[in-house]
Amino acid sequence: MKMTMTPTRVFLAAVSAAVLIFAGTVSAQFGRVITVEAATAGDQTISGTVVPFREVTLTAQIGGRVTLVAGAEGDYFDREEVLVAISDERLAAQRQAAIADLRSAEAALREAQMQYGREIAAPRSRDIGQMPGMGIPSMFDQLITRPAGAIAGLGDPSVERHADLFSRQIGIDQATSRWHQARSRLDEIDSAIRDTRSVAPFSGLIMRKHVEEGDTVQPGHPLVTFGHVEFLRIEADIPARLVGRLSVGDMVRVTLDVGRTEVDARVAQIFPIADPRRHTVTVKFDLPRGVPGGPGMYADVHIPGSDTVQGVVRIPLSAIVPGGALPRVAVVEGDGTTRVRMVRLGAVQGNMVTVLSGLEAGERILDNPDANIRSGDRVDTTYSPRPAGPRFR
Repeated sequence: MKMTMTPTRVFLAAVSAAVLIFAGTVSAQFGRVITVEAATAGDQTISGTVVPFREVTLTAQIGGRVTLVAGAEGDYFDREEVLVAISDERLAAQRQAAIADLRSAEAALREAQMQYGREIAAPRSRDIGQMPGMGIPSMFDQLITRPAGAIAGLGDPSVERHADLFSRQIGIDQATSRWHQARSRLDEIDSAIRDTRSVAPFSGLIMRKHVEEGDTVQPGHPLVTFGHVEFLRIEADIPARLVGRLSVGDMVRVTLDVGRTEVDARVAQIFPIADPRRHTVTVKFDLPRGVPGGPGMYADVHIPGSDTVQGVVRIPLSAIVPGGALPRVAVVEGDGTTRVRMVRLGAVQGNMVTVLSGLEAGERILDNPDANIRSGDRVDTTYSPRPAGPRFR
């Protein structure tokens, strides 16, 4: 008897064929086989602070009253511009007195030099008319008495002349010393007057004012904090165990607090000594020009990890089998069968999770497994009908 193939019979035949072909298969989503790798120490995030490239705190060098504060926080000044001034009336009076002493010393020096020149041109020892009315006795002394005494060994006129010249030279030396003393005193006062003006050591801006006009300060009192902010740095206290991962010139990723901006910063300086109390090492990182924000801003420094952690692995979060009270993964055995295994999870970072126990480095697991996967299901790692990877069968 010939059977007529109606549309209904064609549909039932197709369904029966599909059942025969896929009998015993597991309905599952496609996934891909990945290899478990050992976890590294991972990036460590350390908090830091944005600081100026250069920063100084100007302090009072003399006591007095503040007469000028040139600007407020954020005002920009070029190098050598006056930032703070302290009263100098007392020093100005002392300077006038020092100038008068210097002029007196100069006059005394000129007088001593003139007396020395006079002694050279007209020796006092040969003067026969030093006293009024004594011209004849002096002439007799010069012509007869002194030559006769010299012949008899009773005196030498050259010795007296030498003593007179030596005395005049001593007068010049003493006058010169007094002039140098007066000159040094004037220089000292001028230096003190310069100290009443605190000038910008470099181009930058006032970061903080510590005084206002009219305040009375003593030596050592802070006046303003001044910084060079055209270039910025991050200063962070890095735990000593992590410093070994850094070298001067390395580039690290940092996250600035303003807009959560991420930029690369260069390791500029690593301090040679650790803090004995906190066991941290100060490290400075150079930021690129034009970054948002300014000094005092918070920043995260991401220290790269490199050391593997014994017995700990990391896998994608997508490799966890969906559902269930405890976390599970589908381990692919060498023969292609799966073994659903419970694992103990650790910290989550991004789309990766640390597995503390239940997996070892080098094992293969399924990424994006189906919630219905069971131990013993086979995975076809050779057939991949779409880029997602292998399928269960």
